[in-house]
Amino acid sequence: MKAVTYAVYGGPDVLELHDVPVPAPDRGQVLVRVRAAAVNPADCKIRSGAWGTTRPLPAVPGLDVAGVVEAVGADAEFVIGDEVFGHAVGGSYAEYALASTVAIKPAELDWDSAVAIPTSGAAALRALNLLDLTAGDTLLVNGAAGNVGTFAVQLARRAGITVIGTCSPAHHDSLRQLGVIPTNYGAGLIERVRALAPRGIDAALDAAGHGFWRAALKLGTPPQQIVTLVDGDAEQAGITYSTKAHHSAAQLSELAALIADGVLVLPPPRRFPLTDAGAAHEASEHGHGRGKIVINP
Repeated sequence: MKAVTYAVYGGPDVLELHDVPVPAPDRGQVLVRVRAAAVNPADCKIRSGAWGTTRPLPAVPGLDVAGVVEAVGADAEFVIGDEVFGHAVGGSYAEYALASTVAIKPAELDWDSAVAIPTSGAAALRALNLLDLTAGDTLLVNGAAGNVGTFAVQLARRAGITVIGTCSPAHHDSLRQLGVIPTNYGAGLIERVRALAPRGIDAALDAAGHGFWRAALKLGTPPQQIVTLVDGDAEQAGITYSTKAHHSAAQLSELAALIADGVLVLPPPRRFPLTDAGAAHEASEHGHGRGKIVINP
């Protein structure tokens, strides 16, 4: 099969397309004919070595996968031909991939929407669950137009929470359509948020970094009511830095049903072929567009 691999840590240029053996599913795993593989910021950090250089190489990148079950390992509760999506084992930028925690893809959901769910949707749910929020509270989301932010703001609004979201001006209208109060990143953020929420904010969710947690503290948000998914420096102030995902098939199914029913809306994906995985990583690292970056073999 064709697969994207890297034999050394480095920039997007280390990604190469090679012929590799088709893997066999182990106990509890399925082999999936890949229809879509998501590109997440974590993929780029792993490839660059930013998260350590102890992973065995060569490796295939990719945490999320959507496709058709081609083979089933022992104790896996799926059959050949099932359309599934979920968490890949051993990489997903390939024609075939192994997967463990997966769910059936609703017929109404396209492949690119399904593969946008596992990492981004789980991160949004994880962050919201860590915050003590109730209907009527006000939440400030940093990176509200990003992939995690898009899930988080809609899930929060669905729970009756007022959401203020930071994003670039180009995405303000898109956030307003989701019921979010948009504001710009950068200088003057504290003053802008105070004007938008005179009674203060109850919690803050950081999905973009850039020292946002300092602004959240200056706004009077208690450290225990701030969660960052991207900035480990925030831990020095007693803020939760959440990176460990809890993989749940039930959670995947719940989010997929909300998208299939039109309750959650995702922006159009940005698609790349398997041969352009390097360009997909460059877009992830340097681009500012909305929509999940997806590789289609």
